[in-house]
Amino acid sequence: MDAIKDRKIRKVREQLTQTFNTILMALASLLLLSPMIWMISTSFKKAIDVFTYPIQWIPTDPVWTNHIKVWTTGDGFAMFYLNSLKISLVLMIGAPLLAAFAAYGFSRIPFKGRDAVFLLYLCLMMIPQQVLFVPKFIMFDWMNIYNTHWALILPGLFTVFGVFMIRQFFMSIPHEISEAAFIDGAGHFRIFFQLFLPLSKPVLATFAIIDFTWTWNDYENALIFLLDKRLFTVPLGMQNFMLEAGVDYNMMMAAATAGVVPLLIVFFLGQKYIIQGFSSSAVKG
Repeated sequence: MDAIKDRKIRKVREQLTQTFNTILMALASLLLLSPMIWMISTSFKKAIDVFTYPIQWIPTDPVWTNHIKVWTTGDGFAMFYLNSLKISLVLMIGAPLLAAFAAYGFSRIPFKGRDAVFLLYLCLMMIPQQVLFVPKFIMFDWMNIYNTHWALILPGLFTVFGVFMIRQFFMSIPHEISEAAFIDGAGHFRIFFQLFLPLSKPVLATFAIIDFTWTWNDYENALIFLLDKRLFTVPLGMQNFMLEAGVDYNMMMAAATAGVVPLLIVFFLGQKYIIQGFSSSAVKG
């Protein structure tokens, strides 16, 4: 009887603990999401209702004109959107592929000093990006790609983090698989495209989502290397719109909401790959 009673008590404690943890996580999530909720809510408010107290989380008189004006006034928010989509999609596809090539070389092709070269390559992650602005400016001007989208695309194609992440996954693949392919007469290119790439879909998708987010939110590089407003990306376009809007916070929040939509779409479409990608790339160091 005592054993049955103890099991019931433990079960009740576990249920209470699980309920408490669920409530705590829900409150924490609500707290973290509150700025985004306020942003979306404000984008549907009139200017006079933005700073009313208490806060109107659900607008009493929602308006759509803010979102319409974002796309129809200023220098053309649609053009900024197309520029960001072009750059982000190119890097979303190209950066993971090039990183996978390098990761395969660092994980499966033996050459003298391979680990030392990879360690030096990882050291590039410790260099602040701000230190590279002047050298990149000089190089882009010499290459005649300053004030073009290539100034954002070419550096973005080569990422140390992507190589590291994908290499960790490749290191977890048993060597017996590639050795069996070599015995069957397959070379490195065939093994890479027909074996390693199909197996690495989760980690490639995860890095593609991360790279899309980085590129879409990139403000500093676009600010320094783009001068023509016709080439501006969404972060630069939002700042330009905010300067024009002055203190019109409802318009600012409408622009910010429009800028967040692609990130939410990409995240929700690829969220199932994120946990798989991080867990698989952390199997072996």
